[in-house]
Amino acid sequence: MSFNICEMLDIKFPIIQGGMAWIADSSLAASVSNAGGLGIIAAGNAPAEYVREEIIKTKKLTNKPFGVNIMLLSPYADEIARVVCEEKVSVVTTGAGNPGKYMAMWNENNIKVIPVVASVALAKRMERAGASAIIAEGAEAGGHIGELTTMTLVPQVVDSVHIPVIAAGGIADGRGMAATLMLGASGVQMGTRFLVARECTVHQNYKNKIISSKDIDTAVTSRRTGHPVRVLKNKLTRIYQKAEKENCSIEELESLGVGALKKAAKDGDIDMGSVMAGQVAGLIKKEQTSKEIIDEIIDEVSEILLKKEVFKWER
Repeated sequence: MSFNICEMLDIKFPIIQGGMAWIADSSLAASVSNAGGLGIIAAGNAPAEYVREEIIKTKKLTNKPFGVNIMLLSPYADEIARVVCEEKVSVVTTGAGNPGKYMAMWNENNIKVIPVVASVALAKRMERAGASAIIAEGAEAGGHIGELTTMTLVPQVVDSVHIPVIAAGGIADGRGMAATLMLGASGVQMGTRFLVARECTVHQNYKNKIISSKDIDTAVTSRRTGHPVRVLKNKLTRIYQKAEKENCSIEELESLGVGALKKAAKDGDIDMGSVMAGQVAGLIKKEQTSKEIIDEIIDEVSEILLKKEVFKWER
């Protein structure tokens, strides 16, 4: 299986692991890279020195390329932008902002920059800014989302830019990957599927909630704040949605979410924590190693793409 994104990133398979704050650390990133994909360390709102430590740990666990996801609204974004250069990280993925002011510095340090976008306009803007590729993420994804679905977003982004497009949102197996390749994507990014990787250090309660979830078990909160988030339904989502219906202030709504992701990911509080996950959570039924996950997906997509059945439609 050969795709230009593999050559660009020096990886075996066109699979990128999502940069999940409080979750995607050196353990998960290294395991994905060792399995042939591109592992990602999530900087989130963490200070620069934490990110540096995770990069150093990852280098000890793998000799393969890996990346760092930088949330550009983080108060530490400027420092982290320099750290990835100092530590010679191969790839940076970005979200929650415009990476334009860092592009020259990253390009000078041979860092491939791959922003996450939720619209055609932003994809074009990122290409003009010097991005190496684009991650087009549909609203099926977990965490912060846009409005368009992966099925509609990916082909429109593919048609609007001249750099590789990586599909994200609603992809957890070979069928999903094959579908996005047919839409013109050069590869996929997956977050929720890797949440249940054995090397993922997220709390076991979080993993168990993913594995036991059904197709209708996600909800979107925070629409009124302008920053919608997809999570698994729990006590917190019910409280939040009730507050939204009662027209509570934006400040009150935002206060409900403060520290909620850490509460779920690290403390295992799946009632009052924010259990971010995509709509594909209902497809995920077991824990596996990162290698088992990637091998299974590649076997599935290869079988689908190599099927010899030809459908002849009468006209």
